[in-house]
Amino acid sequence: MRIAMVLGLAGLCLLSPCGVANSVADDTRRNSGQQNEGAVTIMSGTTFDGHATIVRDMAAMLDDSQSLRVLPMIGQDPAQTLKDVLFLRSVDLGITHSTVLNHFARTGELGPIRERLVYVAKLFNEELHLLARADIATVQALNGKTVNVGREGSGTQIAARILFEALGLQVQEAHLDTAQAVEALKSGDIDATILIGTTPIAGLAQLGPESGLTFLPIPYSKGLEDDTYPSALTHDDYPALIANGGRIDTVAICAVLVALQDTANAERQAKLGRFIGRFFSTFDALQQAPNHPKWREVNFAATLEDWQRAPQAKAWIESAKSKAFAEARERKSFKAFLTQAGDVVSTDEVSEANQQKLFRAFKAWSKFQQSN
Repeated sequence: MRIAMVLGLAGLCLLSPCGVANSVADDTRRNSGQQNEGAVTIMSGTTFDGHATIVRDMAAMLDDSQSLRVLPMIGQDPAQTLKDVLFLRSVDLGITHSTVLNHFARTGELGPIRERLVYVAKLFNEELHLLARADIATVQALNGKTVNVGREGSGTQIAARILFEALGLQVQEAHLDTAQAVEALKSGDIDATILIGTTPIAGLAQLGPESGLTFLPIPYSKGLEDDTYPSALTHDDYPALIANGGRIDTVAICAVLVALQDTANAERQAKLGRFIGRFFSTFDALQQAPNHPKWREVNFAATLEDWQRAPQAKAWIESAKSKAFAEARERKSFKAFLTQAGDVVSTDEVSEANQQKLFRAFKAWSKFQQSN
């Protein structure tokens, strides 16, 4: 009996780890599924153009670790980001440029992207920086000169070609990255370089007068209206390169948050819906410091002409508008109530804070009245 009992206990000991292992495996699979269901990836550009900072802000503000994980991804440039959203299964959203969207819609080289892409929000404008040697005074002087326009096929090259076509200039294109371009400018190997990013661009803010470089003003010419907006760089943006009170006219390009229009993938659409709900509902917090100042320029209800908005974003905005109209009507009724009750409640004696408390009580009373 004693031997049998020992063997029985030994058998239980041998069997238990297997049961525990299965339980642990089930928990692991369950947790893995939950983590993947709540994970949303956002592709940014390089750390140079500022998009990485914008995506990092979103991750910090929107990630609640329970229903939504926002995972920033560092990419290359707005043109490549667009391709990543279209063709990489691991990329849910990305920040690109309106010029890039319109370019590929015109050429058709990436397929019917107006049907395959939706935008979540039209973001901020990003300034085009035309940096040249100090001996070049105007953009017209670049005719026939060598200008760096970023790598072949990049968003910067697309914008540069729009600019030079509008200005009637012929240039020799160079295809260098940002650091290489600045060094090539200093050595005289190229005459100018174009850079696009959230102002101020960190790599340019480090340049001083001793660099022998300067920003060239860009006139807002006919032919630029469809793709760009008038803008300017100031002393506050680049105190070492622009004199106090100085202003360099330039053009800006709209950054856009886009996603794949994959209606057949219910899980992907659910994730996008969760992201949009949290993005829009916490937007006021995104516009506060220490987040990037560019957030304060964003009106997420603004529309992007000729492009489809994500259905979840459209529904959220329409709902918010309806609530705003309803609250405006309620406030109008409340003001009328205070006026009519002037013999009981003097609006002159009621502070703004107390009016807010009274308004909340009035809303609760109205809701109760409607339900009975």
